[in-house]
Amino acid sequence: MFGLTREEMTTLKKLNTPRKIQDFLENLPINFEPEGDTCLSPRRVLRERRAHCIEGAMLAALALRLQGERPLVLDLTSAPHDHDHVVAVFKQHGHWGAISKTNHAVLRYREPVYRTIRELVLSYFHEYTDNHGKKTLRSYALPVDLSRFDARGWMTSEEDVWYVPEYLCDVRHYPLLTRNQRATLRHADPLEQDAGSLTQWKKSTTRAGGKKKI
Repeated sequence: MFGLTREEMTTLKKLNTPRKIQDFLENLPINFEPEGDTCLSPRRVLRERRAHCIEGAMLAALALRLQGERPLVLDLTSAPHDHDHVVAVFKQHGHWGAISKTNHAVLRYREPVYRTIRELVLSYFHEYTDNHGKKTLRSYALPVDLSRFDARGWMTSEEDVWYVPEYLCDVRHYPLLTRNQRATLRHADPLEQDAGSLTQWKKSTTRAGGKKKI
């Protein structure tokens, strides 16, 4: 199915709930991109045992697809000096949740308790800060169904699938804040900044070493 091998199908079929998918991603070392920027397909993530946010989101979307769900990913955009983030989204009992691959203590899994995509995105707002405690989440796009890229082989490609993040950058994004709201934002306090600096994977304990914040 979808060009996946029997071994790949066996691994992914076991991830039959969003919680199991999230647990699987948390046990994957973060992809620090030691040889330069990557956008690995789910096949390469499974083989190389590493992922950063969009790579994890695509793997999660594929696992959801094998359970009969649409493979949806959601792009969150930040202020220009900070990093964007991508999550896989799913719906249960009429509410949205998110599966997230990140190396930090925040911007993680979201339970399916949000009535709208905007509500879900706003759940990330207060923890989405830069290294100086400035809140930097600025906009979001509606979920993108990755099946639109089936003909290009996004699930099993041996090459980096840059067309996925390029498309996510180009789709319409919706602002979260007005100019006045941005002007009056309070910085995260020192304790919040300390919590936000916690990381799961260290360069010396993974196969990779590198660059991405989330």
